[in-house]
Formats: sequence, C-alpha cells, structure tokens
Amino acid sequence: MLTAALVLEDGRVFPGMPYGARGSSLGEIVFCTGMTGYQETLTDPSYRRQIVVATAPQIGNTGWNDEDDESSRIWVAGYVIRDPARVPSSWRSRGSLEKELVKQGVVGIAGVDTRTLTRHIRERGAMRAGVFSGEALTDEAGMLAAVLASDKMVGADLAGEVSTEQAYVVPAEGERRFTVAALDSGIKSNTPKMMAARGIEVHVLPYSSTLDELLAVGPDGVFFANGPGDPATADHAVELARATLERRIPLFGICFGNQILGRALGRSTYKLRFGHHGINVPVIDLATGKVSITAQNHGFALEGTPGERFDTPYGPAEFSYYCPNDDTVEGLRCIDAPAFSVQYHPEAAAGPHDAAGLFDEFVELMKLELTRKAGTR
Repeated sequence: MLTAALVLEDGRVFPGMPYGARGSSLGEIVFCTGMTGYQETLTDPSYRRQIVVATAPQIGNTGWNDEDDESSRIWVAGYVIRDPARVPSSWRSRGSLEKELVKQGVVGIAGVDTRTLTRHIRERGAMRAGVFSGEALTDEAGMLAAVLASDKMVGADLAGEVSTEQAYVVPAEGERRFTVAALDSGIKSNTPKMMAARGIEVHVLPYSSTLDELLAVGPDGVFFANGPGDPATADHAVELARATLERRIPLFGICFGNQILGRALGRSTYKLRFGHHGINVPVIDLATGKVSITAQNHGFALEGTPGERFDTPYGPAEFSYYCPNDDTVEGLRCIDAPAFSVQYHPEAAAGPHDAAGLFDEFVELMKLELTRKAGTR
C-alpha cells in the first residue's frame, strides 16, 4: 500500500513511507553524497527550497544533538532516505532525527530506492519534485500538477529569506587582530567560528545591509557567504562587492560569495545539470597542482575555463581552481586587487578540512593590505 510518494517533474514516482512530518513539500530535488554530517546538511541555509536525497543507505544512526547545527533551523524543503535508523546510537544524541523533522515540520520519505533515484537525477538533471504523505497523498495526476506549478530554482531570489534580521558579532578568540564584515546570504555557524579562532572579530550583517552600514564596522576585510538561490538575482550583493573592490578592502567569498565576486568582475553564471552536493568532491589548485577533497553545495557555477585570465575594472583576474569531475570553475583570484573566492566550503563540518587554510590566506591578505596602506601614508 502506498503511504508516501516522491513525485518528480518528469512524472517519475518513487513510493515509500512517511518519515518526519506528514503533509507535502515542494522544491528542487538534489542528491547529497556525504556519508556523514546529515545534521549539518539539513541546517545549511544553502539548501533552502531543495529536497535532499541522501545517497548513504542508512540515515539517523547518530540521532540529533545540540552542537552541530549550522544555523537556527532546518532549511531543506524535504528529505529522502532509504533506511532510517530504528534507534539513534551516540553519546552526543539528544533525540532522533525523525523527531526533529516532525518538530520542525519537515516532510520526508523513507524506504526509497535512493540508488535508482540518484542515477535518475544524474541522467535527467536536477528538477522540481514533491514529497507527499498523509492527507496530501492523492492521485498521481494531482500530485504532479502541484509539482509542475511550483517555482523553479532558476531566477529564485532566496538569500534574503535565510539571512539574519539583526546584525550580530562573533568575538575573536583571544586578542582581536582583525575586524571582518560578513554579509549573511546564508552563512553557516562554523564560518565565523573558523575566523574567530584566527583572531578575527566577525560582524555578521543582514543581506539587505547598505554600503554605509558595512563600512561603519570599520572592516579590515569583507566576507561574502554561501547561500541559496540563483546568483543572477544577487544584484545588491554584487554592488557591495564592487564597492569593496573599489576601496581595496580585502575580500573573501565562499560558494554564493564566489559567484558574487565573479559577477562583480563581469562574469556570468549558469545552472549546473545536477550540481555538486556532498563532502567528497575533488578540487585542483592550478597554481600548485594540489588536489583537495572538499565539501560542496551549489547548483550554479561561473562561466569560464580553468586557468583563464581575464581583464576586469579592478585589474586582471584568473580562475584559480577547478573540479576535475566536470572541469567547472571552483574559484577565482584577482591579480592586483586583494580579493579571492572559492566555490567549495573550507569551513565544512563535519569535514573534510583540506581547504581550511584558506582562512589563513584571508588573514595574510588583510595583513598585507594593512601594511601596504601604512606604507603609503
């Protein structure tokens, strides 16, 4: 007997059983290849309006704890898994995953053949979908109609929906060495923690913040965070990035922030076929040839080719990193201006931590720029 259903935009239906809250959820369906860290994934604001498929066969073993949230709530639109753990087993657990999904009203589905589903998404691409259970479970035609009436991710302006409403400060650990203004387009909690550990006082600002509000912080650097939606809609953030570049304030961007910097430098973005979502994605540093295993979560990328150098209003820039899986651009660097960004997540929790040194690079960039300014006085 069908008790829950996952309905895809192309008409494919996957049966299952209810998991989490009952009802319906609509969003873009993507698969996440992480073998661990489901709590961090579910609370990552970048997954706003996405239904996440866990490719790991069993989910929920470690329950839900009070320490690993990357934001104040679960952001995924829905959750699709194969085998739910019957009993959580971890000394850190404070409850089960399913109970947390119910508590936060997240509709999920279990018992799905996630291997077949993942192969289907890889072949057909990310698409709109819906999870239906309880009273929302109706005939297939009606459920498909609801999916087809839902919004697409292309053109979705979501960063403001996940941003903080009020500015807040994460103090530096020990002596304060630098002050950074971080524009919150979906920032994860581990990001300011990583900076604070390096002596940075982080002022997290609402996505709607003006240039005057950003400059009022007196920043030694500006950080552009990860976030959901189509970067082509982020005109406000792009203008702030351009103003930052014009003032030679060191700039560091991650994920959505990489796309914002790219747009500020005159490049465009495009929708990936099924995106990069997981914690095992290789990235190559073109300057050194080093390969890092990275965490990623994005459905859009910058137009360009690995190693390409191009002119901008702020001097030359180059695409500095790429993913060997599909040759997509994974980062860029300004040659003369103090700015760089990456498409992946050096702040990743639960890991990997191969790219954590990028925060040290941001520190060095701020240090060099302060030295340069002191020498010109």
